[in-house]
Amino acid sequence: MPHIDALVLREDDGELVTLRLNRPAQFNALSSAMLAALQAELDTIAQQPAVRCVVLAAQGQAFCAGHDLREMQATRRLDHYQALFAQCSRVMQSIQSLPVPVIARVHGIATAAGCQLVASCDLAVAGEAARFAVSGINVGLFCATPSVALSRNVSPKRAFEMLVTGRFIDAATAADWGLINRAVADAALDEAVAQLAASIVEKSPTAIRYGKAMFYRQRQMALDEAYAYAGDVMARNMMEEDADEGVTAFLEKRPPAWRPR
Repeated sequence: MPHIDALVLREDDGELVTLRLNRPAQFNALSSAMLAALQAELDTIAQQPAVRCVVLAAQGQAFCAGHDLREMQATRRLDHYQALFAQCSRVMQSIQSLPVPVIARVHGIATAAGCQLVASCDLAVAGEAARFAVSGINVGLFCATPSVALSRNVSPKRAFEMLVTGRFIDAATAADWGLINRAVADAALDEAVAQLAASIVEKSPTAIRYGKAMFYRQRQMALDEAYAYAGDVMARNMMEEDADEGVTAFLEKRPPAWRPR
C-alpha cells in the first residue's frame, strides 16, 4: 500500500487499478515530483499483464489544475521549462502507449495540463459539475502541449477557441464536443466509471491489447496503409487462443473462458 502522503495513490481491485492524484490542497497541480510519481506508476503497470484496466482519478475538490505555476515561476530557465514539458509529454504518451485502457474519472476542474490529462486518456467520464479549460492564455501562456491532446479529441475550431479564450466548458459540452465520453450526475460518477471498467475487464485481454495499440497507430496512417496494417493485426489476433475460444463459445452459445495473461 502506498503511503498516505504519496503524490499518486494506487488501489488494486482484482484486474482493475485506480491511480489517484494526491495533492488536494493544490488542486492536484502537476509538479515535477507528481509527474515523476505518475510516470513510475504507469511504467510499473505496463509490466504487469494481470492488470486489465486503469482508472485515473484524484483526491480532493478537483481533478487537476494543470502545471504547478508556483514551481514553474521559481526557476525561470529555458532548459528547466524544456525538461518539464518533455517530462509531462512523456507521461501523456505513456498513457496512450499503456497496453490497457485508461479511464479518466473527472470531478471539479480539469484545466490546462489537467485538461490535457483527460484528453490523453482513452476514455473519460465526468460528473455533471465538472468544468474544463485550457486556460494558460489567461496568464500569457498559450497551452501548446495541451493543444496536442485537445486537438486530437475535439474539432480544430472548438479546440482553438478554448485555447485562445481560456474559457471553461461544462461537462455536458465536453461530452458533446468529444473531450469526454459522457457526463453523469455527480452522485453516479463512481458507478458509471465502475460499469465502464467492468465492461472492459470482461472482454478478452489479448484482443484489448491488440486493439489499443492498433487504434492509435492507424490514425497516423494514410487510408490504404491503415487498412493494410489493421488487416494484418486482425489476422494475427484471429490466430490467438482467445479468438478461437471466443468464436467457439459464440457458436456454442456459451460464455467464453478467456486465457489468463
